[in-house]
This record gives sequence, C-alpha cells and structure tokens, in this order.
Amino acid sequence: MSAQVRITVVLLFAAWFIDYVDRLAIATILPTIGDEFDLDLGRQGLVVSVFFVAYAAAQIPGGMLADRFGAKRVTCWALLAWSLFTALTGLAWSFTALLLVRFAFGAAEGIFPSASMKALVERTSLAERMGAQGLIMSSNSIASVVAPLAVPPLAALVGWRWAFVSAALLGVLVYFAVRWWLPAPAERTEDIVRPSDGVPVREVLRIGVLWRFALMLFGYSTVAWGLSTWIPSYLSTERGLSLTSAGVLMAVPSLAAALGTLLGGRLSDRLEGHHRKVIVPAMSVSAPALCLMAVSPGLAGSVACGTVAIFAASLCYMPIFAVPLRSLPPGLVGVGSAVIVFGGQVAGMVVPPVLGVIADAVSFEAAFAVLALGPVLTALVALATPQDTESFTAALRHRTPRADRSVLPEKETS
Repeated sequence: MSAQVRITVVLLFAAWFIDYVDRLAIATILPTIGDEFDLDLGRQGLVVSVFFVAYAAAQIPGGMLADRFGAKRVTCWALLAWSLFTALTGLAWSFTALLLVRFAFGAAEGIFPSASMKALVERTSLAERMGAQGLIMSSNSIASVVAPLAVPPLAALVGWRWAFVSAALLGVLVYFAVRWWLPAPAERTEDIVRPSDGVPVREVLRIGVLWRFALMLFGYSTVAWGLSTWIPSYLSTERGLSLTSAGVLMAVPSLAAALGTLLGGRLSDRLEGHHRKVIVPAMSVSAPALCLMAVSPGLAGSVACGTVAIFAASLCYMPIFAVPLRSLPPGLVGVGSAVIVFGGQVAGMVVPPVLGVIADAVSFEAAFAVLALGPVLTALVALATPQDTESFTAALRHRTPRADRSVLPEKETS
C-alpha cells in the first residue's frame, strides 16, 4: 500500500475501533445497569436495540450527507456527536433517559459507516480496496476483545457512568486525528468519474440488487450482534463467571472474528468479488456450529463451537461488500453502501430484544440455537446475487431509469 492508503487505513481503523468500543461498552456491563434500573432481560435487550433503531434509520441519510458534503467532513461530524452521547450515557438517571440517550447515540454513529466506506473508495485502487477494508473492519473484532477486557474493570474502579465518559474522551482524540491527518482523495484512472447527480436517491433505493446484499448482511449480523450482546450475560448468569472473567473468555472468539474479517478481505480481492465461493461454504459451517454451541454441556465446548461459528461468519463480512464497492460509481458509493449497511443494522435492532425474550421465556441455549437461521439466510441470498462487476452493473442498469443510466459504467472496470 502507498503511504496515503496506509494513513487512511490507520485513521479509519481508529475511528471504527472507538465506534465499536463505545457501542459494545453497554453490553459488557449490561447486568450492572440492569440491576441499577431493575430491568429484566427483555428490557435490557431493548437498551441495546434502541441504538440500532436510530442507527439503521440514519444509514441512508448518512450516505446522502457523505455524497453531498464529503466523506471526511461527515466522519468528523459523526465522531464528535457520538462521543458526546457516549458521555451522556453516564448521566442517564432512569430507564427512559437511558433509552433516549442511546437512541441519539445510534443516530450519531449511523451517519459514519457510509462516510467511512466512501473515504476509503476515494483513496484506494480496486486491487487494494477490499484488503484495506478488511484491515479497517477487523477493528470491530479487536474492539470486541478490548471492550470486555477494559470496560468492566474500569466500571468496577470508577463506576459504570464514568467508564462511558472515559470512552468519550478517546472519541474526541480520534476526531482530531482524522481532521488533521486524513489524506485528500486520490484520482484513480480505473474508477468511474462521470457525475452521478442525475440519479435521485429514491431511484437508488428502488434498486433491488442492493437490497439483496442488505439481506445478506442482515443474516450475518444476526450472528454478530446476537452473540456480542448476550454472551457476557450468558457467561455471567448461566456459567457463574464475573463480568471481567467473561471478558477474558470472550477474547478468544473475538480474535477469531478479527482473523476471519482479514482473511475475508484478502479472499475478496483475489476472487474479484464472487462472494458465493466464500459465503456458502463458510455459512454452512457457522449454522451447525451455533446449534452445537447451544447444546454443549461444558463451558469449553460451548466457547469452542461459538469461536468456530463467529470465525466462519466473519469470513463472509467483506465478501458481502466486495462486488458493490468494486462496482458502484463514486457518486453513489455513499447511498449504495448505506442501503447494504442498513440491512445489518435492522438485525441489530431486532435480534437483541428477541433473544432476550426467548432467554427469559425458555433459555439462553434456545436463543443461541435460533441464531443459526442467520447463516442459512445469508447463504441462500448469496446464490441469488451478482457475483462480479459486470453482472452487478447489468442489474443496476436494468433497474435504473433510462434517463439516468449514463452515470453507470458500461463494462467491468477492474
């Protein structure tokens, strides 16, 4: 990678890392917050899911903002706003106040993902794009290691409220780093440079192929958010571990997820898309591993099966984005990627409270077994989506109004 791309990767990695630490912090100490506000598991799940309601709703407006005002500017806006609401989480005085703050926090973070993807597309070539994105998105899994290890001990030391304030300060530091050091966009001769202002957002939202990729991400995210939300509570309440010990144990599957994301990005570049070759076999492993995790009588077996499940699912994260990010015109990257990310956030909105209700009514084991439906869905939809730039572009041209088709590439440009 060039120096410009390396700096971009480091800064966006840092932004995504603090993004995930801030949102995962509440899951790592959810039992403590539940005790303070006297919340059952269903309402604890609602605290997590209300974030995703706003996060999902902000995806497409965030993509529109990134396309209009620029990726760097919107990224900085998002960093400042979500850091503010992270700090305000520590000031919540009731369950209702907590829900309102987490809703605002979700809206602030929701404008970030499409801006980040647009920033990367503007600064990378096709050949290095998905590998670079895989490095950036591995930050999510690294944060999944760090948050459970750092937040519970910090909360035990200074209280859970001050733990959120401390996390907010890190977000402010990353804001200044991005503002000062993110390189300017590079001109890439292989990219489509024709303007895309002629395609109304409402027409982009009607492109069915984008929603199929969103549905794939929904299936993947049921696994990611189902496990990250409820594993700490499961290990604490069902296995008798302290939250700190649970955080240490969660490092194993989280590191496996980071490795899977990195490998998935590299495979995406080598395969030039063709996500079916990765997603179908990987999700065929993830689904039964989740079922085995649910029925495993021992802690070691449960953790091992969960690690296999999240590793296999994480292999699919970057392949889901590979063809769209290689194929969308630059002027549509913000909104187009936002449509796909929206699918994943709907899963984050729906899955935590549903699993909480199942865990309350039946058991955690039954709730984890239900997660196996996510990999099955992703694998099935992967069979019905374009596998390369040429077929993706053909699908776009078929669904885009005739007057606006001039903004789309005539042929594959990789």
